[in-house]
Amino acid sequence: MSTKPAILVARAVFPEVLQRLAQHFDVESNQDDVLYTAEELAQRLQGKVGVFTTGSERIGAALLAQCPDLRICANMAVGYNNFDLPAMTAAGIVATNTPDVLTETTADFGFALLMATARRMAESEHFLRAGLWTRWSYDMFAGAEVHGSTLGIIGMGRIGQGIARRGALGFGMKVIYSNRKPLDAATEAACQARFVSKTELLQTADHVVLVLPYSAEAHHTIGAAELAMMKPTATLVNIARGGIVDDAALAAALRNRTIAAAGIDVFEGEPSVHPDLLTVPNVVLTPHIASATIPTRLAMADLAADNLIGFLIHGKALTPLNAPAH
Repeated sequence: MSTKPAILVARAVFPEVLQRLAQHFDVESNQDDVLYTAEELAQRLQGKVGVFTTGSERIGAALLAQCPDLRICANMAVGYNNFDLPAMTAAGIVATNTPDVLTETTADFGFALLMATARRMAESEHFLRAGLWTRWSYDMFAGAEVHGSTLGIIGMGRIGQGIARRGALGFGMKVIYSNRKPLDAATEAACQARFVSKTELLQTADHVVLVLPYSAEAHHTIGAAELAMMKPTATLVNIARGGIVDDAALAAALRNRTIAAAGIDVFEGEPSVHPDLLTVPNVVLTPHIASATIPTRLAMADLAADNLIGFLIHGKALTPLNAPAH
């Protein structure tokens, strides 16, 4: 019988990460990548002191009440809206995430999605694949200017700052941002960004990029009223979290040309996508892949593993989200 602490790795992950964890723990893995129901997850967690989670595993009071041995949940994500942090803290469970390691990769993707949206790449590719391209015309899929335009960023954390730098330094964009509070002067200067109200940002920006964390207060930060404030030539990009945007209102705004186009990587109720978004041509849709490069995903998995090893073996998590009393 193993004397190592027992942990669950709830989704498929890099084999080398499992091998590293197995040096320290009795690991139950899920390389078949089965999506566990709440009941199945609770059952798998019996006798486990730690769990390696992704955004698909919801950790709340009801689950924790069934898992008396659990001490840490290590999320392989920077976001953690799958965690009920107050319930975890009350239950004495440490929660961790994976900040920093995905900042530049996600900022790259955010800018790629902005470019694809502004320049109508997906729409024009569908046109070409359908055999509809028969001749050149002066206005065929003429999109929005990116270079020298105004970039509005809502949520100016690490990733938002990365997008700001790309826009200002690489594309000569005028950068404005809205945040819970202004950045310090040195960070603003490095990003060449100016703090404005959300209303001013929506009314002024040619391209609006959402990078704010999800919370109850942030739910539907962008709805019908906000979309109506935007320029009809503007684009909207969401690489934040599903629920930040009212997807039904967005589909209607795209259909009615309230705004010109949108690029969306995250969705309400994902992996399901609002059916109306699938029927409008002026939207680029991607399946939550902003951090999806092999080096970055491996770094995320390694940091989640490091949190489990750090806490359960050495007594200290590397990137804790809470500090429950033990």
